[in-house]
Amino acid sequence: MSVKDILGKRNVLSFEVFPPRTDAGMEKLCGAGGVMEKLYGLNPDYISCTYGAGGTNVGKNLEVLEKIASDGKTVPVTHFTCIGNTKDGIRRQLNAYLDRGINHMLALRGDLPAGWTGTGGDLHYASELVEFVRREFADRFTVAVAGSPEGHIQCSSIEEDIAFLKQKQDMGADYIMTQLCWDMDQFRRWLDAIRAAGIHLPVDIGIMPILDQKATINMALSRNGCVMPRALCEIISRYWIFPDPFTNATEKGQPSDPMAEQKKADFRKAGIEYTIRQIEEYLSCGIDGIHLYALNKYEDVAYIAKEAGLLDRDREKLTV
Repeated sequence: MSVKDILGKRNVLSFEVFPPRTDAGMEKLCGAGGVMEKLYGLNPDYISCTYGAGGTNVGKNLEVLEKIASDGKTVPVTHFTCIGNTKDGIRRQLNAYLDRGINHMLALRGDLPAGWTGTGGDLHYASELVEFVRREFADRFTVAVAGSPEGHIQCSSIEEDIAFLKQKQDMGADYIMTQLCWDMDQFRRWLDAIRAAGIHLPVDIGIMPILDQKATINMALSRNGCVMPRALCEIISRYWIFPDPFTNATEKGQPSDPMAEQKKADFRKAGIEYTIRQIEEYLSCGIDGIHLYALNKYEDVAYIAKEAGLLDRDREKLTV
């Protein structure tokens, strides 16, 4: 069954992983008894796999997804970008995915590598990629597209961003996977706005578990200028590691925070609780699924999924 079909019946639960760069990382993720096999035990409806800017690490991406497909426990979904891709190259790559039983994709323009001013390929926008996939492959792929509740940082307005999302729907997208958003008021405004604009696609919410100060701040500010609500900022401030989470004080000859390890543990606990509350808020909005960034780990996302009530297979009751 395709993810599109599942979304038509009930809420979905899914995870995102990334392709490790080392053999040891691949073994930890994909080896016997590894993270992937543990994630299967949570009965996800799909697992997506990213790859780096400009298509870096795409070989490992295919290796991870091929394992998911061959294991047959859930649906594999590949991220796929326009960056550096010709039409012939896209055609070959997508045929290679199909040959390995991978027929779901998240169609993206992709983050531009440093110094790039365009995609460096034949296609320049995700809407063009969706159109190309439908023209070349018809319905052989289930196609997800990204939605930005706060608006893409390169769009001049939220209205312009929603218009681009409508184009992706019109080109044949099947569902929306949202970018990170902690601002629940803005999310609710965005959800109302896309529906008013005629966008009827199911909405699957991307959630990054809040586990580490540095990663949380980096994800918010380096990707899309995400708003950090007061409640989240208070957690960061309460467990601030001096001089700052980005600095290795010892290497720089500065005094280290004597409470650093305890603060990390306390922040992790508070961040997990915050993530669970946010999932509950999202579910109250009547969204169609939760897509947890697993960060190639198991214990934290398993705990979050359980405590948020996401492991109930009758997920129809999760929609309020």
